[in-house]
Amino acid sequence: MEAKGIRKEAYDCYKYQAGKSMEDVMAEYGLSSVIKLGSNENMYGPYSSALKAMTDEIGMMNIYPEKNYIKLKELVGEMWGVDGEWVSLGHGAGNVLDSIAKTVLEDGDEVLLSTQSYGLYSEISKIMGAKVYDIPLNDRYTIELKDFVDKITEKTKLIWICNPNNPTGSVIDKNTFDSLIDALPQNCWVVVDEAYADFSDADKMPDVMKYIKEGKQVILVRTFSKYYGLAGGRIGYLVANPEFINWYDTVSEPFNANRIGLAGAVALMEEEGQKEAKKYGEIIKADREMMNEELEKMGCTCHKTYTNFVFFSTPYDASVVAEELLKVGVIVRPCGGWGYDKHIRVTVGTTEQNKIFLAEIKKIFEKLAE
Repeated sequence: MEAKGIRKEAYDCYKYQAGKSMEDVMAEYGLSSVIKLGSNENMYGPYSSALKAMTDEIGMMNIYPEKNYIKLKELVGEMWGVDGEWVSLGHGAGNVLDSIAKTVLEDGDEVLLSTQSYGLYSEISKIMGAKVYDIPLNDRYTIELKDFVDKITEKTKLIWICNPNNPTGSVIDKNTFDSLIDALPQNCWVVVDEAYADFSDADKMPDVMKYIKEGKQVILVRTFSKYYGLAGGRIGYLVANPEFINWYDTVSEPFNANRIGLAGAVALMEEEGQKEAKKYGEIIKADREMMNEELEKMGCTCHKTYTNFVFFSTPYDASVVAEELLKVGVIVRPCGGWGYDKHIRVTVGTTEQNKIFLAEIKKIFEKLAE
């Protein structure tokens, strides 16, 4: 039954379906503990520098976060070689993406995105009345920019690029980025969502800031949720030319980031926070390669990822494997929703958690092989 007074575009959208919580899994399977490796959270966070700053900030929760809101913009701008006026914030990258859609899209605009990518792009575009065109990944599970160029029309208003891509962890061929930018209509914007970029190799990634500084209609989006271990703090940001930032700030709510999260993010941008993030980031990347090697030994096909998760196919139905893992208290993400029925995305947790996951999935494979 349709509710009265609901925006008609909402009926074409799908509500975000979160995975089962740790509490739900423990209750359903009678477990005393669970390892959550399904949401790409950083299991080493929050880092001590951020934790102290956030704890110190609690007593100021009755005051709007003016100081750190401005300071974080300045620190992020400094990191990218621009002034703070080139930066704005949001409640995590998801809120930033939503506000960009509200700033740019109108009824009838066309949007291009990858079929097997972050699902929020489609929903926030459709709710604004845009026509969404899905472009499948290539046979290497990678976004092929020439396929985007082929779909561009004068009505194309927004192009969403997740790089590295979620759920496949692949990166675009940076050498083809120029061709995409050169093909843009006058009013079209490209959003490059680099939520996982800190886990990648810098030489694999296009220099998005170069295009922004050259005046191209490109927007960089990043988050403190993954590499910086602050998913619960809900701090994301965008970098774009100041004119776009002005309109973004006009559309988004004032002080659209919470005081506690801001304090943690500011601490993470400073020297001690950067050291902690780098230390654990290197551990995560090393464990990612270790997990790939071990899964390959078990008969899985692993695909090179540049993120804090591993994307692999199994000899069995992924939903069956994921359900068996739930029974022993390990949460992973089967990828059937993206059309990959035999693929699983598993977060790289702590080294101990990763070893538990590997031991349990090996037992499951042996059981299914009988």
